[in-house]
Amino acid sequence: MPNCCAVPAATTSAAVCCPISGTKGKPVELQTVKALLTPEALRQLNASPHRFCPEPTCAVVYFDESGHTYSKADIRVPVWQKEPFGARMVCYCFGENEADMRTEIVAMGSSDAVERVRAHIDAGRCACEVRNPRGVCCLGDVTAAVARVAAELAPAELSEAGSVPWKATRRIRSASLRPEAG
Repeated sequence: MPNCCAVPAATTSAAVCCPISGTKGKPVELQTVKALLTPEALRQLNASPHRFCPEPTCAVVYFDESGHTYSKADIRVPVWQKEPFGARMVCYCFGENEADMRTEIVAMGSSDAVERVRAHIDAGRCACEVRNPRGVCCLGDVTAAVARVAAELAPAELSEAGSVPWKATRRIRSASLRPEAG
């Protein structure tokens, strides 16, 4: 089984763009696609290389080199990149989501979601290559989500709750300077 935080193996250059949105797709391992397709969609699968369509407004999640697509309805889990901001699941292994990040930031002035996920990765517990629809480590996504959630909070929400907004923004700014994984 590939390392969770490793980059997926390169696939052929055929069909690198989503046939619906035209967005360049990111290679994803076939085991990820198989694990996340509904039974009906899995019956249609061919074993050619697949790509993930990262375009948020496109319903396509996966496509193959022949142009066959799998939409959000064909996937067992909501795909956070395709869902509206607010309560999306970002870490499919450990349940880190935007709603909990928001609650934590309001209550404590910061979110420890990144540190929790990093601790699980260090302990060898992550299974992003199978559970994350992109098939790659979610740590960069979690870091970016914490930054987005903190940025969306109004200063009044933080001060009414007794939070220390400077603490949240200081941690978020340093985290958001790191490149997104995947």
